[in-house]
Amino acid sequence: MNDISFISLLFIFIISLFGLAGNASVLWFLGFRIHRNAFYTYILNLAAADFLLLCLYITICLIEFILHINIFTKDIIRTGVFIFYIAGLSMLSAISTERCLSVLWPIWYHCHRPRHTSAIMCALLWVLSMFLSILYWAYFYHLNTTEDYKKVDLTIIAWLVFLFVVLSVSSLTLLGRMLCGSQRKPLTRLYVTILLTVLVFFFCGLPFGVYLFLLVWILNLSQVHFYIDMVLILLSCVNSSANPIIYFFVGSFRQRLRGQNLKLVLERALQDTPEEDEGGGSLSQGTLEMSGSRVEQG
Repeated sequence: MNDISFISLLFIFIISLFGLAGNASVLWFLGFRIHRNAFYTYILNLAAADFLLLCLYITICLIEFILHINIFTKDIIRTGVFIFYIAGLSMLSAISTERCLSVLWPIWYHCHRPRHTSAIMCALLWVLSMFLSILYWAYFYHLNTTEDYKKVDLTIIAWLVFLFVVLSVSSLTLLGRMLCGSQRKPLTRLYVTILLTVLVFFFCGLPFGVYLFLLVWILNLSQVHFYIDMVLILLSCVNSSANPIIYFFVGSFRQRLRGQNLKLVLERALQDTPEEDEGGGSLSQGTLEMSGSRVEQG
């Protein structure tokens, strides 16, 4: 292992550790300490996907520090990375889409939205992510038929492109309703949280996905391939580690943190009431839960 490899893996390891701690906190509070509504369920599953992806990155670093990773272990880890990356992008697209629907058709959303939509959607997205990734692994590493492999790869690419388009359109729609038009929606912390999360994904998470399924067909130079690997994995680590930081930043912005715990900060970051409704920075538990009271849990 040369110096560049060691330094790159060390950065990936350190960032992943911090991201692991942040996502573990989100999982703990949303899973056991906060009453979940529709958006909390999506955020919980997004944190789970990021947490598991960071676990794989830490595993890669530890194996490379101790001994060179073998082909079989690399295949298993790569399949896991596919699963959690696709699941994370799917959850983020679902969050942005559902928020967009709640803004465009608020009466339908609050009165006629099917119960447990969030939980059902999350389960379906996890199953689809696992199915596509395992199918890719089976065709690429075992069946070794080029034509079938290309069909599977193109299917996954089509799904990722669809998710990217949905994420882009819904995010731009949210941004437009916040900033433009006569029926502008008041700025809420949930708006800001979603848009910052999407922005970080575009800069840090999207390049990794493009490389994962497209550029690997083009690049043949092993040295160039290695350096791009390191840079994009590092960006992916930043993407998976950034969400808890975004929640903390948005939840604590313009607030005094003295005497406040992380649970309250997380609740504020996902608050869907206008800023002026906070009553001078003191937000009660009842007010925080009103944003999801008309939407059934999960």
